[in-house]
Order: sequence, then structure tokens, then C-alpha cells
Amino acid sequence: MSGSRRKFRVKIKRLVAIWVITTLGLYLLSGMLPGFRIDGIWSVIALAAGIGILNALLWPTLVYLTLPLSILSLGLFTLVLNGFIIWLASVIVPGIDIINVWDPLFIAIGLAAVNTLLTSLFSVDDDESYYRNVLKRKVTKQLKPVESDVPGVIFLEIDGLAKPVLLRAIRNGHAPIMARWLVEGSHRLAGWECDLSSQTGASQAGILLGNNYDIPAFRWYEKDTGRLMVSSQMSDISEIEKRQSSGKGLLADGGLSLSNMFSGEAPITVFTMSTVKNPKASDFHKRSFYMFFIDPYNFLRAFMLALWDIFLELRSKRRQRQRDVQPRLEHRGLKFAFIRAATTTIIRELSIYTLIGDMFAGIPSAYVTLFGYDEVAHHSGVEREDTLEVLRKLDQQFERLEAASRQAPRPYDFVILSDHGQSQGATFKQRYDITLEEYVEQLVAGKVKVGTTGAVAEHWSYLSAPLTDAIQGDQHQLSAKALRLAVKKKTSEGEVMLGPERDALEDKKKIAGEKEEAIVMASGNLGLIYFTDWKERMTLEQIDGAFPGLLQGLANHPGIGFVMVRSAEKGPLAIGANGVYFLEEDRFQGKNPLAYFGANAAAHLKRTDGFPHVADIMVNSFYDPVTDEVAAFEELVGSHGGLGGDQAHPFVLFPAAWELPEEEIVGAEHLNQVMRGWLDAVKKNNGNDDKD
Repeated sequence: MSGSRRKFRVKIKRLVAIWVITTLGLYLLSGMLPGFRIDGIWSVIALAAGIGILNALLWPTLVYLTLPLSILSLGLFTLVLNGFIIWLASVIVPGIDIINVWDPLFIAIGLAAVNTLLTSLFSVDDDESYYRNVLKRKVTKQLKPVESDVPGVIFLEIDGLAKPVLLRAIRNGHAPIMARWLVEGSHRLAGWECDLSSQTGASQAGILLGNNYDIPAFRWYEKDTGRLMVSSQMSDISEIEKRQSSGKGLLADGGLSLSNMFSGEAPITVFTMSTVKNPKASDFHKRSFYMFFIDPYNFLRAFMLALWDIFLELRSKRRQRQRDVQPRLEHRGLKFAFIRAATTTIIRELSIYTLIGDMFAGIPSAYVTLFGYDEVAHHSGVEREDTLEVLRKLDQQFERLEAASRQAPRPYDFVILSDHGQSQGATFKQRYDITLEEYVEQLVAGKVKVGTTGAVAEHWSYLSAPLTDAIQGDQHQLSAKALRLAVKKKTSEGEVMLGPERDALEDKKKIAGEKEEAIVMASGNLGLIYFTDWKERMTLEQIDGAFPGLLQGLANHPGIGFVMVRSAEKGPLAIGANGVYFLEEDRFQGKNPLAYFGANAAAHLKRTDGFPHVADIMVNSFYDPVTDEVAAFEELVGSHGGLGGDQAHPFVLFPAAWELPEEEIVGAEHLNQVMRGWLDAVKKNNGNDDKD
């Protein structure tokens, strides 16, 4: 049988199967909705056919015209369009009555649930079939696939997943695909140790750019410019990339940066925060955002998965209250449930959709960040039931990519890694009924005005970045033009800012105006204190002279493990309640304040002390090795940013045949060297014979 005939038969079988499933779904819904009446099975069959025909004729035009509404509603408006088509089909097909005005919408939701369940159960729309026949065709129309025997390399980052947590997840069945790779011997698992600070901004700068110097935390203040830098604001991330680019970009040789903070110097960037105002992409990439929402398959699948994720979040919150699970957060309302679903489902599906398209185009390398686990772990806990469910769904994506790679014009190797881990514990405020800012205010006793920056959850930037990317399209492209108009009130200097991001921008302006004499900010369980009246970093002696008792008050607090300051006489010091670590001399006096923070803690602190924009006082919470807990200075039960526990211990899962250095991988810059070595070895061992 010829390839074209076989493809035609597959397409016909798929259409018939979906017709049957839609008919079954409509029949079931007619028994559940009193306002939905049918006159026999033949009317239902005709209605299913009518919906299919109208979808084929009207769907592309309707979705294109209402695309901004669909995007801004995170796809929910597409349900209204589905309901409209169902209503229109019911008017045309005899023997069908839909009485209630809301019933078409309920039918659309019901059909989405039935279709998603049954097509998954019977593999009617399995990814191999779907992407081969639909997405692959779209890609080959717009891009010329690069055929090669040299394997491409796909780096997939699970944001915030620690190696110890992954090992337990593999053991307990929450990561079956990664477990299979290890059992089959195709991959090996190794740990590495990230820097201080243990957060995505510093780690991705090191991994993707090969340089994370002078990134002391998630947010920091620069005395020389009066600028507040925040690793969730695209203008700041762009500035950081300009500073850090070193010619060691992981993706410089033809790669793709997708859904990352930094580009890795890739020639193709999509939903990448550092280049989002000036994306480097083909027409296919510029349209992929819109293509995802236009395609009814993607919407129905993503919508039902998002709906399930909302349910999981609400159930998790209720169960934690009923069982009095500690620690827990109380501010997990319906709004967060919707934002979580958009982050863990819609953005994930959009990223995988785009990546598979690029694999069909033969991209030589790609780095993709999958955010969902980190976001849920922050609010629910590192290994709670719903958090591990998010991890399981991320693990499923690797099977989808594995299946898609069999249809690609070149073989692919997959590397799964994390940028940092997370450490759990009740927050500083929950434990002591006071914030770090308020405690500093008490200690300085009104000598200076103390201010702080509003903490902006990372998930807002994850949603803002794709929207900012999408509005950068052709000025004459209708969809981009309409979207720009729709988000105009949420846009500042070409950057879409959702949620509290605008408030954070006002904080930056206030701090730039030097209205606050002391600034206290948090990065997980790492706190930073700056005194703006001093244009250079204050020394220990200056701090003691200006604010007697401040340093000792901080060090003696039970929620604080140590503070780091620089002495004019003795160099950088880590001061605890009962001892001091002399970082320059690598020795301690009294009780070692770094005893529980890892063998490399002193080295990490000494490196950070050398940064031009390190805080006057760096504050790290306590770490309890018995309960494995820290106390975040932000309201997050799972946190990262400082030292203590699993937050410093991410992982890398890589092809078993690749070499791993004998020495321990310490620091994101070191991991960049290892990964660039892997890419070079793949090309060298396979002759680097890419051809069109």
C-alpha cells in the first residue's frame, strides 16, 4: 500500500472514530440535561455529523476573528464558540431541541470531557498519529526540515525538582518514563550542586549563558545605579542577559530556546523572557502561539487537563485544611487555581506543541523549561499529593516527545535536568508572627525608614511572557494587532504585565527615588538588607557603629541560621548565634554556623561576597537537618534561593553512553561546561554532516 493511501485510510478511520465518539457523547448528555432533547438515535448521528461539518467550515474563521478573546480567557472563550456551533447544528438538524440558553455550553464541556477520555482510552488521537498527520504537515509547509544522521539534543528542565525528591518519585511510581529509561539502561542519573543563590535566574544564567556572576538573589538592589533588579521582569532579564553573555551560550550553534528566562545565545527564541520583546524566530514560530489556540484538538485536550488541575488544587487545599497538614498556605483561592492551571497545563501544552514542531523541522538542539512542579511545590509542598501529580504529568510529556522523535528527520537524545531543588518548612512569619522586614525595623529602632519590595510570584511572568511574545508579530497581522489592542491596558513599554507585576514596577520606581533608607527583600529563605545612604557596601564596623545590636539581633534570632557581612579588618564573615566562620581563612571560632549547610557552603558564600551588588547584610534562615526544614522569608512553604536542604541539589538525567566528569559538578557554570562538552561530542562522534 502506498504511503498516501495509508495516510488517507488512517485519516478516514480517525474521522469515523471521532464521529462515533461524538455521537456517544451527545447521546449520554441528552440523558443528563433536561433541556437537551433528541428524537431517536439517527438524530444524534446527524447532529454529530453536522457539528463536524460546521467545525470544518466555520471553526477556523470564528477562532481567528475571536482569537484575542480566546487567548486572554486562557482558551475558555473557545468553549463559547463550541457552544455556538452545537446550537447552530441543532437548528439545522431535525429532531433536536436545545431549550435552555446555557445547555450548548454544557454540551460543549461534556463533549470535551468525553472526547478527551475516550480518545485517550482508545488511542484515537494518540500523539504519534495526530502530530504525524496534522502538526507535521503544518511544519513542512512553512519550514524545510533538516535531515541528518547526527542526533539532535533536547534539554528539558523540570524547574525546582531536587534529586532526592525525584528518586522517591521514581520509586513510588510518579515518574514511570524516567524510571523506564533508567531500568532499560538508556540513561544515567547524576546530581549536581547549584550556586548561592539557588533560584532560576542564577541557575539558568549559568547553564544557558555559562556565566552567573553578580546575581546574588532572585531580586537585588544596585547602589551604583539605584536600580532594583527582579528576575521575573522581562526588562531586567534582558539586561541581565546583556551583562552575562560570554560566548559560551549552550544553544549558540543553531539551537532553540523555548519558555526560558535566558536565550543561551540561541538563534531561535520563543517565549524566552530575555528576548521576548525582540524574538528571534521564523514565521512558523511567530504563528505557533496562535496555531495552538486555533486547533480544536489542542484546545479540548488542554481545557480538560486544565479543568482537572483546577479541581486538584481546590481538593488539595480542602484536604490540607481537613487533615490539618502543616506547613500549609491559606491564601490559595480560586484565582490561584486558575493561574496554576494556566501555568501547569496551558503553558506546558503550548511549549510541547511548539517543541514537537521544531523536532519535525530537525532542530539540532533545544532547551525548554517546564515550570509546573516548582509553582505547585511553592504553594502546596514539595512532595504533597497534587505536587507529585504535576510531576507525573510532566513525566508523560517525555513519552510524547519520545514518540514524536520517531517521526522526526533526525534522531534525538533527551536530557532531563533541574535548575535547583526546593526545601520545605513553615515560613518565618508563620513561625514567629513577624516578617524579616518588621524584625529589622525593630532592631534599628526608627533610625532609618525600612521598606521592602512586593513579592511577585513567578507564575505571573510565565503567563506574561507568551503574551508579550505574541504581540510582537507583524504590525499588519490581524491576530497580533487584535491581541495588542486587547492587552493594551496591561502593557507597559511593550511588555505585558499581569497580576501584581505593575505594583512591583511601582516599588522599583519608589526605590529608585531613594525614598527608603533601608531595603529588605527576600529570595526564598535568603534575605538581603541594603542601606541606601551608603553608596558602597557597608562593612561590619560601619553597621555596628550606625545600628548597634542589629547584626547580633539577627544572628541570635532562632529563625536565622547565619548572617554574612564583610569586615574591613577580617574580610567576609558568616556570623551565627554561637560562632563565626572566617570565610577568607576557611576556619571558624566557637560553634560552626555553617555546619548544617553543606560542605561547599563556605565556598558559595565567599564567591557571593565578591559580587559588586551583594547586599550589606545577607541573611540565611535556619536549617534543621532532623526535620529537613527551612523558614522562607516569603510566604511559600516550598522555597529556594538560599542554603539549606534539597534546594541546592538538582539533578541531570542523561544518555548512558555520554561521559560524566569524575569531579563533583558544583555550580551552574560548571554544568554549562559539561553540557557543551556533550553537544560537541555528539557532533564529533557523528561526523557533523547536517544537510538540507
